[in-house]
Amino acid sequence: MRILVTGGVRSGKSTHAEALIGDEAATYVAAGPTPDAEADPDWTARIAAHQARRPASWTTVETQDLADAVRRAEQPVLIDCLGTWLTAVIDAEAAWEQDADVVHGLVVARTDEVVAAVRACEHHVVVVTNEVGLGVVPEHRSGRLFRDLLGTVNQRVAAACDEVHLVVAGRVLRL
Repeated sequence: MRILVTGGVRSGKSTHAEALIGDEAATYVAAGPTPDAEADPDWTARIAAHQARRPASWTTVETQDLADAVRRAEQPVLIDCLGTWLTAVIDAEAAWEQDADVVHGLVVARTDEVVAAVRACEHHVVVVTNEVGLGVVPEHRSGRLFRDLLGTVNQRVAAACDEVHLVVAGRVLRL
């Protein structure tokens, strides 16, 4: 089973995704950039809260190479989350100010690697992502770029999944 879990910030999507895996052994793929604890104590506290609620039977892999992490998994996989992964991909390529079509091509290529790995995985895969396309148009180019790219990433990953769950205010809608 492959499930994409999407929703807004603090909607309960990570908690729902974790419940889908349960207490069985799993690989938790932390897909975002490693924060500087001094520069961003709020983000560091958020990561610590996620870590504290993971079962001891889970193995954590911190990487932006999602395709490789999924291919190497020997148990169910939980990826959290595509939004932080996308940020890390754009940061790694210093692509925030590059031509949008060039960045789109880069992101689609990386996403297609992830999609192929998810489709080939013999274990359950749960992928968490943010739903950012329901609000106002971002004022800054970087916000519009992120929103548009994450929409593309979400569509491509959703196409590889058996189910998509939308989490709103802690409630789950199976799409």
